[in-house]
Amino acid sequence: MECIFCKIARAEIKTELLYEDDDVIAFRDLHPQAPLHVLCIPRQHISTLNDLSPQQTALAGKLLLTAQRVAKNLAVEESGYRLVMNCNGHGGQTVFHIHLHLLAGRQMSWPPG
Repeated sequence: MECIFCKIARAEIKTELLYEDDDVIAFRDLHPQAPLHVLCIPRQHISTLNDLSPQQTALAGKLLLTAQRVAKNLAVEESGYRLVMNCNGHGGQTVFHIHLHLLAGRQMSWPPG
């Protein structure tokens, strides 16, 4: 079975993109865990954070800057937001294509839950 995020990145599955460039895209999560829940993903398929290489440092940084840009565009940069990246099953990863969760719109607690 092919990766759903790869299909979204290639526009084979339509979704409203909140941001896109040649390397990354951002879109709303279909199963939000907060009033605002956005996923920032690289267009390139990388299964887990463990598979990220030193040569992809700029791409990893671009994911963070994309989240920052989306937070500003959606006016949550001042009230605050949480960024989460899960790795493998015990880490909570369910789609094996790295992605950064941007969560906002409510008071976040620690531990999450």
